[in-house]
Amino acid sequence: MDLLLVGSGGREHALLKALLKSPEVNKVYVLPGNAAMEGPRVKLAPIQPTQITEIADYAVLHQVDFAVVAPDDPLALGAVNELEASGIPAFGPTQAAARIESSKAFAKELMKKYAIPTADFRIFSDRREAAAYLRECPLPVVVKADGLALGKGVTVAATREEALHALKDLMEVRKFGASGDRVVIEECLEGPEVSVLCFTDGKTVRPMVSSMDHKRALDGDKGPNTGGMGVIAPNPFYTPEIARECMETIFLPTVRAMEQEGCPFRGCLYFGLMLTKDGPKVIEYNSRFGDPETQAVLPLMESPLLPVLLACRNGTLAETETRFSSRYACTVVQASQGYPGAYAKGAAFTMPRDGKDLVYYAAGVARADKKDPKKGLVTSGGRVACVTALGDTLREAVESAYAHVDEIRFENAYHRGDIGQRALKGE
Repeated sequence: MDLLLVGSGGREHALLKALLKSPEVNKVYVLPGNAAMEGPRVKLAPIQPTQITEIADYAVLHQVDFAVVAPDDPLALGAVNELEASGIPAFGPTQAAARIESSKAFAKELMKKYAIPTADFRIFSDRREAAAYLRECPLPVVVKADGLALGKGVTVAATREEALHALKDLMEVRKFGASGDRVVIEECLEGPEVSVLCFTDGKTVRPMVSSMDHKRALDGDKGPNTGGMGVIAPNPFYTPEIARECMETIFLPTVRAMEQEGCPFRGCLYFGLMLTKDGPKVIEYNSRFGDPETQAVLPLMESPLLPVLLACRNGTLAETETRFSSRYACTVVQASQGYPGAYAKGAAFTMPRDGKDLVYYAAGVARADKKDPKKGLVTSGGRVACVTALGDTLREAVESAYAHVDEIRFENAYHRGDIGQRALKGE
């Protein structure tokens, strides 16, 4: 089979490596990919994920057998619709189903309608009304952009000043453009956070190994929110009893709700959960594989990935095996100093080959000279690369990841030094 993979980051590198393990895969076209993804069976093409018409045209031109759309933006723009209309079978939700991530308001109203546990909330499209509410609501409070914002459109405000500043950024400064035209303001939940990625074909739900993301830029969960600085899997707070409760009260009800709303969800449905004293509640949905959760979860997957993706698209997930290891994984991101703010690009970049229980993924890298491959790779993004280490215990996985993260080399690199520590203490 010839496949097409849309995206360019560490998540896509993880998907690519997993797909290439299937012997039936002949070639993978990656749009646009990054320079570290190049290989004998991989071809990169300079088409951006938001160019959905060009993506479909490219897939038709190259007679692609199956496409995988990984990032949120093309899903929200209808890339799967465009591919399917062009005769290309595709993994991922339709534009209507992708609203579960692209509109926080849609997701919150869905949960309210179908009694799926989540935080209490209010939705505002008028800034003055939102500000008036923030001046009297209980603290702390969470202020969210309605639309997509690269994972950075959420502020947990401990003070009214902080909440009003976040509102101003979204609705007046328009830091995230039209994504802040509406805001969701919700109560701040307390408890351990858990990420659970689930395969679904619109009826059957197959959860992957749970994980714990580390969003803040600095140790001790300090500093600004990022796209994710590291992750461990499985999450020790997510017990088998809680998993059963989530399946009954959250996962299956969500998939059934989407079918009831006339937009069945097929693809990877990501559940961001908070384990509160009142039980698990949904913080957010994502309509795709998480980043960097995918980099930790897929190395633990023992059954081949491609048949599962095909089953999600074809409605045959109930008859398809999804098997995961009982081992542990720790992923540590090596980022450019200054991320998620301003950072330098163009530093010479190297990272090792994969080894036993070690997998390296590149995200923000490019060729120093596109015409001369011998000149090597340079940094081109904030989150540059990451290492995932596997171990028989969580501690073993964490220690191994930190023993090898500095082998990802470039000038002004930095990483958090405490990925997994909260989980280890909780364990």
